[in-house]
Amino acid sequence: MNGFTAADVPDQHGRTFVVTGSNTGIGFGAATTLAGKGARVVLACRSEARAREAMAQIGQAVPDAKLAFVPLDQADIASVRRAADMLGDEPRIDGLINNAGVMFPPLERTVQGYEPQFGINHLGTFALTGLLLPKLAETPGSRVVVTASLAHRRGNLDFDDLKAERSYNRGQRYSASKLANMLFFFELDRRLRAAGSPVMAVGCHPGVAMTELMRHLPGPLRLLTPLARPFFNAPEAGAWPALQAATDPAALPGGFYGPTRFKEMRGPSGPAWRTQRSQRTDLSERLWEVSIAATGVDPGLAPAS
Repeated sequence: MNGFTAADVPDQHGRTFVVTGSNTGIGFGAATTLAGKGARVVLACRSEARAREAMAQIGQAVPDAKLAFVPLDQADIASVRRAADMLGDEPRIDGLINNAGVMFPPLERTVQGYEPQFGINHLGTFALTGLLLPKLAETPGSRVVVTASLAHRRGNLDFDDLKAERSYNRGQRYSASKLANMLFFFELDRRLRAAGSPVMAVGCHPGVAMTELMRHLPGPLRLLTPLARPFFNAPEAGAWPALQAATDPAALPGGFYGPTRFKEMRGPSGPAWRTQRSQRTDLSERLWEVSIAATGVDPGLAPAS
């Protein structure tokens, strides 16, 4: 098996995808490939200026690209609600690729008072997905893609300190947020299937890719990253798992996809390994309820029996 790359993305004419955080890195790579395959791509980004710049770059590579912009700041659930309202006007949405996220930022607070990695990476993703599920359900076969990370393997959620009021370790909080992403798409898949929904939930991880996500790495590690470049995915290759999750006809509901080479750090996409913890229903159900309380967004799906 050679694995899935951008060349394996089927024709996407007539389909619409929303890609969050698509002005740079993996999201930009996914948006460019989808546009090149004929899809209408909505770039959901915090900065309109950077999104417009990305759209111009995609337009140079794909002259007939069908692109749109929606402002989205996942650090503010009110912004997420406004974005969902705007996206509700789309004639159809075939795929929501939840790509936006932060890694190792200094301790700040989202508008709702959470530390940024849990707040942006998980709560913003949970809220946007929950708000768009009715729209997605209008198109049978539509998909929700949740981007996790190899870091989920080290993740552990402290439900008693999700706001990091007692302690904040950047690396531990990043791993926790990626475990939350894993638990979310796992639980979302369970509930969608139990409800007989036409929407499919799929997870992915990009391996290790050289993107702006690394801008908050400590100085010594940033200096060492060029030496490790041969082991990393380029951003375009880092997008392959998201593209497989979003478009591969053979992708499975609840499946998890990532690079297939060098300890899942790089290479073409295929089925990826996940921890037992990321598939624990006691954790996923608890996180679901906590997320509703934190965001005020209830996806409206009953627990799976």
